[in-house]
Amino acid sequence: MVVVDTHCHASPAWYEPVEILLDQMNRNGVDKAVIVQIRGWYDNAYPVECMRRFPGRFSVVAVVDTDSPDASERLEEWVERGVEGVRLGPDVRSPGNDPLAIWRKAAELGILVSSIGPVHGFASPGFESIVKELSSLKIIIEHLGGVGGIQGGQDTTPPHATFRKVLELAQYPSVYMKVPSLGEISPRAMPVRAPYPFEDAPPFIEMAIDAFGAKRLMWGSDFPPVARREGYRNALRLPMERVGFKSQEDKDWIFGETAASLFRLGD
Repeated sequence: MVVVDTHCHASPAWYEPVEILLDQMNRNGVDKAVIVQIRGWYDNAYPVECMRRFPGRFSVVAVVDTDSPDASERLEEWVERGVEGVRLGPDVRSPGNDPLAIWRKAAELGILVSSIGPVHGFASPGFESIVKELSSLKIIIEHLGGVGGIQGGQDTTPPHATFRKVLELAQYPSVYMKVPSLGEISPRAMPVRAPYPFEDAPPFIEMAIDAFGAKRLMWGSDFPPVARREGYRNALRLPMERVGFKSQEDKDWIFGETAASLFRLGD
């Protein structure tokens, strides 16, 4: 099985340089990764450089200043340099006459959108309207739709009505979702314990599998912020061991094949 980490950050000025990511990947049997640019950083030169320095290992999702009137032009320039996606929040709208201009540009360029936001943002009618209007645009919902509160807001109380609203987006074939490390959605046992350092995990990943199916889900570690939770090795090992996958085929898709169907990953 080829293992792909679809949610990593690398930077010389914040978090860690790419060599630290590569070391973790090599130590833990992760073959390829998607470097997702940090929010608010519009110079995507470093992740593009990483992609070129280490051929066959990386794809890049860029960030552009969506409040700028030339955002679409900047995005096209980055795509010409090899970027395969753009990171947009569910509430992002462009200035000017067309509030969906940057979303339309992504669709025109044939790239995907990796979308970051809180669970209520993905559950909103406004986000669903984008999905419906731009049906050819592949959109990946990050961090399991923000259900664990990593982007503010959460839905930890059964029956998880807001998260279930997000899962209704599975009716649209263009929508995908990232499966995170368990530390994003599970409270840590105190004191920490081995081999399973969490209290009972809510069934969010299993709910996503039921809604989307494995072929529209993909694993992402959230490196390097995951280091302040369970760490990179456990971010991969624990979901593989503890999530109730329906088959080995489902596991193969979630941990590699879905990403390989969407990203070039240096190939």
